[in-house]
Order: sequence, then C-alpha cells, then structure tokens
Amino acid sequence: MDLLSEQMAIQTNRRVGAGEQRSWSRSIPALVRDLRDANLGGVEMLLEYQLPLSSKRADVVLAGVHPKTGVPSYVIVELKQWSEAEPFEDADNLVSISAYGKRGILHPGVQVAGYCEYLADFTASLANNPHSLSGAAYLHNATDKGVTTLFNRPVDDLSRVFTGQRRAEFIAFLQSKLSTEARGAAAADALIGSKIEPSRQLLEVAATEVQEREQFVLLDEQRTAYELVLHAVERARRANAKTAVVVTGGPGSGKSVIALSLMGELSRQGRSVMHATGSRSFTQTLRRVAGYRKPQVQKMFAYFNQFMTAVPNDLDCLILDEAHRMRETSVDRYTRKEVRVNARPQVVELLNAARVPVFLLDEYQVVRPGEMGTVEDIEAHARAEGIVVERVDLAEQFRCGGSELYVDWVLRLLGMREGGPIPWTGDDNFQVSVVDSPGEIESALERDLSEGYNARMAAGYCWPWSDPQRDGTLVEDVQIDGWSRPWNLKGERSVGGAPPSALWASDPAGFGQVGCVYTAQGFEYDAAGVIIGPDLVWRDDRWVSVREANRDPDFKSVKKVDAAQFDRLIRNVYKVLLTRGMRKVTIYSTDPQTRAFLHSLVRV
Repeated sequence: MDLLSEQMAIQTNRRVGAGEQRSWSRSIPALVRDLRDANLGGVEMLLEYQLPLSSKRADVVLAGVHPKTGVPSYVIVELKQWSEAEPFEDADNLVSISAYGKRGILHPGVQVAGYCEYLADFTASLANNPHSLSGAAYLHNATDKGVTTLFNRPVDDLSRVFTGQRRAEFIAFLQSKLSTEARGAAAADALIGSKIEPSRQLLEVAATEVQEREQFVLLDEQRTAYELVLHAVERARRANAKTAVVVTGGPGSGKSVIALSLMGELSRQGRSVMHATGSRSFTQTLRRVAGYRKPQVQKMFAYFNQFMTAVPNDLDCLILDEAHRMRETSVDRYTRKEVRVNARPQVVELLNAARVPVFLLDEYQVVRPGEMGTVEDIEAHARAEGIVVERVDLAEQFRCGGSELYVDWVLRLLGMREGGPIPWTGDDNFQVSVVDSPGEIESALERDLSEGYNARMAAGYCWPWSDPQRDGTLVEDVQIDGWSRPWNLKGERSVGGAPPSALWASDPAGFGQVGCVYTAQGFEYDAAGVIIGPDLVWRDDRWVSVREANRDPDFKSVKKVDAAQFDRLIRNVYKVLLTRGMRKVTIYSTDPQTRAFLHSLVRV
C-alpha cells in the first residue's frame, strides 16, 4: 500500500489520505484472494487506472486473455465496502447509503458500466472490439439482505453486482472472462500503450444529442446530477413539487455535457425543457449546431434575460448553463417600462420559470463586472422562495486531458489555490510549453492543425479592437514586436471570410484571429495558445495587475470595478484562457520578466 500511495502522489501531485489507504488495505487484498482462488494468478491488476482524457480512476482493471476467443480481455472492478444500501425514493439508478446522509448516490452497477463505455469510446485498441470489456461492482463486505435494492435493476456484462455472499458467482464470472492458463502482461501493455483517440467534441455531437439519442457517457457525479434532475422532474409532475438543482465544477468537469444530455432525454420524454446561458457565443453556437437541420430546435436555446415575464413553472425544466454569468437583474436598455418597474433579481426569475431549474456553474469563471452567479446567492434566494435545493459537486477533470496536475498548477500559478506557483513537472496527459514570441505559438498551432487537431490562440484584452475596414479586411490590432494579427470579429455577421464572433471557437475559419475570454469561455479545443498581456505581470514574488494596460471597456470605471475586483477578474480571465485546451497549451507573456518567470517553472 505504501508503494501505491507513493505512485498516486507522483501522478496526481496530491497526498493520499488515511481513509483512502484504509480502503485499499481492506478491498485490494480481498480481490487478490479471489483471483488466487480462481486460479487467475497470471492476470495483471491495474490499480487506480486513470480513464483517458479524464482524472476519473477505476479502482481496478484486470487484464488477461479471454478463455474462448484468445483475444485480450479486460474486467473493470469497482470495489465497495458498503454493507447496506436503501432505495433513494423511487429512482432506478440512485441509492441511499446511511453513512453519506440522505442524498442520492449513483448505483454502483451504473457507475462501473459508465467506466466501461467511456473506456471503449476513447481507447483505440478497444474501439473495434468493445465486447472484450466487462464490468462488475464487488461489495465484498455485504450480504444480499443488506443491499437487496441493488438487484432491482436489470444487469448486463458491463454492470454486474456481486456481494461477499455471492463470492462463488464472482469467481465464476471472472473465469468466464479471463483465462486461467494465459498471463495478462501483454494485454495490460496493449491497454496502457493504446492510442487515445480525440474526445467527442461537445458541439460536434450536439445536434444528434438533442434531436435523436444520447451520445455522451456520463460518469459518477455527472451521472448522479443527471439522474437527480430526471428524478426531480418526475417528482414535480407527480407531487406538484419544486426542486432546484445546483451543479458546480471547474472547466471541463462536464457541466455542458450534462446540460445537453438532459436536453436530449427530457425532449425525448416529451417534457417542456429549455437551455439558457448568459453567453452570446455559446448560445448562438448551440443554436447553429443543434438546430442546423430543424430550425425549431433553435428556440430551445435562450438567454438568461428572456424569462422576465415567464409564466411561473410553465417549464418542466430550465437548464442554466454557465450560471456564474447571471447578473443582478435582466433589465437592459431594451426593457419595456412596465416590465422594468416590476423587475426582480435575475436569479429569482430563473428559479420561478420552471418546476426544476438546474444551475451549472464555476464560481472561478466570473470574468465581467456584474456577473454574480454563486452557490450562496442561488441557495439564499431558493430558500426565500421555499424551494428545495439539491447540490452536486463535479470534482473531476475532463478538459486539459484530465490532468489534475495541470489544473492545480494553473490555480497555484495565479494565486487561486494555496501554496504559490510551483514548477511544471510534466504529465503524459497534457503538454505545457512557454515560448518567446507569439509567432512560435502560431507555428505550434499550425502543426497541430496539420495533424488533424483543432487549435485557437487567445489573449488578454490589452490591444485596441477596430471594426473591419471597408474592403472587408480585418485590422491587425494585436501587435507585438513586429508580429500582428486581428482580433476575432465583434459582430454577428461574417466579414472577409472570418466567422461572426459567436462562432470563432467552433468555426474552422476562426483560426488566424486572436480570441478573447468572451469568445473562448465555454468552449474547448485540442491545442490552446495563450498570450498573457501587460495587464498581469510578475514582479519579485507576486502578480501585479495593471489596469492601465487593459483595454476592456467594462473594466475602465474605478467606481464600478475597484482595484481588488479588477485584480480578481483579471486572474479569472487568464484562468479561463489557460484551461481551454484538451491536450496542450503554449504560453507567451509580453512582459520579459514574467516570461522569464514562466520559463523558470516550465522546463520540460
């Protein structure tokens, strides 16, 4: 167990807690004994196996050879020390464990099936032979009586559930999937060394997801959030009840995937459901992609400020993506006088618009003055309205190649997590580099494009932003030491071959323009290039925010945005830009001292 703890600390840059070590010491020896009794001593055990492009870990992957086909065979085993489990209300895929309180917990069979499906989706060696993968939840401390509820749902070879009482059945199941005569080293090497195919990009499957059938595999807390919302919608219909669901998570933790999965499933159930954001870029992109064949689908995607006069509870479900971008009120210059007079807080309008409002947010992504979506504010207004709140925290990371190391590095670099900046020690799941010119960023991104990946360059708002010239050409406003490129378009119409601003991150024609946080937020691309402008520089042992170097009109007023708020928002801006990449990031700072500091941290 000491060796396992040491390897986990090296790979994740976090100390393994005593509770986790105790769990290993109780569960892993039990599985080892069963393997020996099954005469499967030659099977390889991959412990705490990290799923590709994710920080999620399967407890154990058993690698061997199938006894009938002779091809590599794998069994994912989720180890549980539960001795009891109760139904969670009338939900099929959620259970209740007394040690965890009265909240819903994902059924372990559903959990391990999700791991199997996800691994098959993103691992090239399994793509053409998904039947070589099986899954089982093993509750080695439990008897059937204590966990009867777990056997109420149908099972298949991806979602088997075994208790200690069914140990003989568990051994027989393993022997049916893994040969007792062949060793599993080659199969384990094949899995570990397999090519990881690019993840299904969110927007590429949005249309199919919303219109036809579910395309995404939801894991653990993602699936828990999904099931809680579906259950709350059904409960609202039966009992005339109202529930708000709050889902929190960092960039790439799956909030938008949950949103689209819910849109698809609730639409198929015939429920009245809408999706809303505070982002023009994100909403217009979803409208274009999800509704490209059926324009009426576009109406399902709205903005937060479109619910001022909504009939209370007219919708079954309102999915509020990027809820951190909510504002104090929905009033703007176009609001009619009679509506303006009776304006309420925007969060109250959204809470009242549906029987089940779902808020998906990351409080660290507040980047504009006036954005105020926080868990505390949502819960306070919900309590005042007499609405029950369910909360799910998406602790895991899917963007940035699933690299917890990189996300932790960014948070510490920008002073958002204790401990201060640390050297980048490298991670096989994610590449980080620092360069000495924006031209080097562009060259690196062009190589990625030539290899079939998508890539974008974004920068802090530190240069003027001109309208296109009369001939349709874009003004190359971003000028750095002889290198220059235009910003993405401001408007909603394509000009000179460049896409409208809302589509910069998703349209291939967006490459060649420099994006900003307003066009990058909410999106992901394989390779990210980031220009840190002169509005955030490193001096001696700390970051210094430089207001006069920033050109964002929203930040100009000292009365609206004081020095402390400006400093916080600028760090949030660069945190967003630095965490858009799925596979790699290339960083450049316009400030020589800051660049030297970044080079001192990134030497790989």
